[in-house]
Amino acid sequence: MEKQERGVLYMVWGSNVEPVLQRSIASVKASHPELPIEVVRIDADPNSQESLLAKANIYARSPFRETLFLDADTIVLDRLDFGFEKARQFGLAICICEAPWARRHTGLANYGDIVEYNTGVIFFTERAKPTFDAWAAIAPTLDSSIRFYQDGKLAIMRAADQGSFALAVAETGISPFVLPRNWNFRALLERVYIGPIKIWHAYDPIPPGILDVMAYYRQPNAIVQNHIYHLPGDPEA
Repeated sequence: MEKQERGVLYMVWGSNVEPVLQRSIASVKASHPELPIEVVRIDADPNSQESLLAKANIYARSPFRETLFLDADTIVLDRLDFGFEKARQFGLAICICEAPWARRHTGLANYGDIVEYNTGVIFFTERAKPTFDAWAAIAPTLDSSIRFYQDGKLAIMRAADQGSFALAVAETGISPFVLPRNWNFRALLERVYIGPIKIWHAYDPIPPGILDVMAYYRQPNAIVQNHIYHLPGDPEA
């Protein structure tokens, strides 16, 4: 089947994600009513190895020549043409992860300072096929578990997809276009931002103050400035 020119791809696991998925789809349609949307549904535990391998195959599952892959817990707040343009130019346009050290994955402990990217927002074209082929090949073999502290106790995440993606980017030598963090804003981990947010990435609803700021930036001659916000339940709120 011949691929469509440009569109948005989701991959989801289970039914619990449906409310946030529909929220995300509605946000895409609000900013990009012209874009077709494809949802790939995987019958697997989201934290399982099977789930990990499925995400590493998003290139093969995309029906588009130019694809924006979005995690279900994203909300698009503005036009995303620039991301598509940079993917067309470089093959891949992504944001550095809020935890930028790929060596936090067990299998990458000795890989030095290679960069971890957040795979919740990925603009890509057919030019990036070698990197996605490498990702699909690396994911089944890499120990992608992550050790971390939770409530002062050592815990472990059994599998994560971003380590294998980071290694694929490093080994294939692609030079992705790195988008500003506003394009993949990890709300639970950041409290200061500058200028408008393009994509909000969190299960939490957007605080009203964020929407007020977005309305401000839609005004002509709006001045780019720093903003601080608090989520409900924050001690500062």
